[in-house]
Amino acid sequence: MTLRIIPATLRDLSYIAANLRPEDRVEIDCQFDHWSPALLALTALQGFAYVAELDGNPEAGFGAAEQRGGLWIAWSWGTRRMRRCVPGITEFFHAVLGPEVAARGAWRVEARALAANQLALRWLARLGATQRCRLPGYGRNGEDFLLYDWIRASHSGENHVPFSKAAGAEAVAADTDHCRQGCAGARSRLAGPACGQ
Repeated sequence: MTLRIIPATLRDLSYIAANLRPEDRVEIDCQFDHWSPALLALTALQGFAYVAELDGNPEAGFGAAEQRGGLWIAWSWGTRRMRRCVPGITEFFHAVLGPEVAARGAWRVEARALAANQLALRWLARLGATQRCRLPGYGRNGEDFLLYDWIRASHSGENHVPFSKAAGAEAVAADTDHCRQGCAGARSRLAGPACGQ
């Protein structure tokens, strides 16, 4: 089984969104009044977006997008084979995505998960996110969500962000293209060919 992390494309994200695992479909359904795989994929291409491929097939999409200066939202969803990608995505998150986001000036990165989605909640904890609060009725049908975050070191001494663990964040930021899609992933041992190859 070969795992590659590559920059996301509309085609790959649309395929993943059309073949979501049940847990992710439920979570996405309760956050949008109307959505389609193409619309979800297009929305995900904002900021940094990556795809995890297993044996050449796109199985998971993940990334982070800036909401306003310093505030980013992390996201991920995948097919039934996403579980096999989680270890590689986790490593990539700490080695590449976190430093990319930090280099762009992030102070806070948030992630929300459906309270009933135990897979997502366990993974967020493994990624080092801090559970902040319950969001009662956040879903369009009244579903509860949980808010997680990573916060860069501040005067309060709080430091939950995996970003600061990685050295060379400035070098990662310098290796981006004009679409704010970094090619830094090509240096990861999990990544495929560099952007544009």
